[in-house]
Amino acid sequence: MANGFGSLFIGVAGLQTSQNGLNITSNNLANVDTKGYVRQRVFQTDRNYIVFDTTAAVSKQQSGLGVQIGDVLHTRDVFLDKSYRATYARQEFYQTTYEAINEVENYFQELEGMAFQDALEDFWVSFAELSKAPDEGIYQNLVVQKAQLFLSRASAVYQGLQDYQYTVNTQISDDIDRINEIGKTIFDLNEQILKIEAPGIETAMTLRDARDQLLDELSGLVDVSYHETSDGILKISIEGTEFINEARFNEVGQYRDPVSGFVTPYWPHLSDENRGEYTYMFNFKRDISPENQNDKGGLKALILARGDKLANYSDVEDMDRDVYNDTTAMSVMLRAESQLDQLIHKIVTGINDIFAPNTEASNLIEDWDADGTKTVRDSKGNEIIIRRDTKLLDAENCPVGSDRTLPPRELFTRIGCERYTEVTDEDGNTYYLYNEEDLNDTTKMYTLQSISINEDLKLDQSLMPHLTQDQNQKMVDQDMAEALVELWEKLDYNLNPNDLRGINFKTYYQSMVDEMAVFGDIYGSTGDSLEGTVLAIDNARQRVVGVSSDEELVSMIKFQNAYNASSRFINVINEMIETLITQLG
Repeated sequence: MANGFGSLFIGVAGLQTSQNGLNITSNNLANVDTKGYVRQRVFQTDRNYIVFDTTAAVSKQQSGLGVQIGDVLHTRDVFLDKSYRATYARQEFYQTTYEAINEVENYFQELEGMAFQDALEDFWVSFAELSKAPDEGIYQNLVVQKAQLFLSRASAVYQGLQDYQYTVNTQISDDIDRINEIGKTIFDLNEQILKIEAPGIETAMTLRDARDQLLDELSGLVDVSYHETSDGILKISIEGTEFINEARFNEVGQYRDPVSGFVTPYWPHLSDENRGEYTYMFNFKRDISPENQNDKGGLKALILARGDKLANYSDVEDMDRDVYNDTTAMSVMLRAESQLDQLIHKIVTGINDIFAPNTEASNLIEDWDADGTKTVRDSKGNEIIIRRDTKLLDAENCPVGSDRTLPPRELFTRIGCERYTEVTDEDGNTYYLYNEEDLNDTTKMYTLQSISINEDLKLDQSLMPHLTQDQNQKMVDQDMAEALVELWEKLDYNLNPNDLRGINFKTYYQSMVDEMAVFGDIYGSTGDSLEGTVLAIDNARQRVVGVSSDEELVSMIKFQNAYNASSRFINVINEMIETLITQLG
């Protein structure tokens, strides 16, 4: 009778175990399309055995108590997880950079770019027409009109690039906020997992799934390293700095530049904000490369693509090659803006220097003070000290407009200053002191940020310099007109310090577009290759963690059959016990 009741217990154990197996399998099937869900696998084991006899040979005679669930495994492959996250971080870096390059190419070519190329060509044609008859109003008017269109188109491209910079800046801010959200959530999940798993009875599978999914997302944003402690706490570092530990998560701060408004992530817990000392998240002093293993994370790519300021020609023109490669060249936007502005700067200053040529003061002044300087005064009586290499208007050899006044009008003006300051020396000699560009003040630079067409020429095109200074004969300055045409043909320019070939204004813009396309191909192909690797690793992960409906249906049939078998077993034992009780009665 005792064996009968023991057999009944075995059947019940089988029934309960099969029911639990069915429940777990049903849960897997219900989450077959749930992102981040990790399938649960049931492992069965024997219950305790009861010793009911010992033979003469001292061998134990045991009776089993049935089956039970030994464990429900939360299946993950740690190696595949680490490989996926590291590769995904690199893929996001290259893909994000490629997207920024692609956006710049759109501005250069498919949007305002093509219109700008046409405007550049038309501007050159206007000078070719002017050279036929520099004194004809129709040609002078054509130059002014095409100059306005050229400047308008160039400004549209330049403004588009700057607008995109601020779009990227907003995305950077949003990504920093998302990093902090992920950090706070993972920290909270750590605490919940610790509470559930501390007794050693239950595994917080759903919480672990959520935490792993957040870690996947975080690895695409920044370069992370992590490990799990023995009590289930996930510790995470970003770029080598601790982000989450057992006690806290270190929030990422946003430093906003007071001039540009650009946001840069930093670590408040390592910074002294009151003293203006910030520990930034990223170190860009090391070259970004696969060899240095620091080409990881979409946030780093965004910051590099955006750059740290609004660039102009001073960020590329006459710059040392190593300095350029360590600064401007690292950023997609800085490279594009500076090279475009350099083109405009060279065209603008080239034309202005022909209309209003300069020469060194030593060529015009003979009597210098003993210290090699000369004191002159402006119209307000202010003293100005000039040196031998100071630039003055070459007043004797410059062309003039129809009013024959000096200094001649420049075509492009700066909003922050006039081209010349009229000065006189102690002998009453008049000179026109060239106001040099101030690289610390964009309003005094010939940059797209501060130039416009001369208002005098817009009102009266005949004031454009085109005559020689011969008072007896109003001779057209044909040499000046031809110099304007030749300016576009001179092979005297470079895109950047890495470009050693000579190019002219006609080919400069196309060369700039071609260079950006080359970078796009490099980053795009690298991103595509890494995307394939990420997909392959993720497929391998899914074979481990993913739910297969076919496999789960097989398991369901197995547990269903086991459940039915246990049920029939109980019925048989029940009938046997009932028969025995009836017979004994």
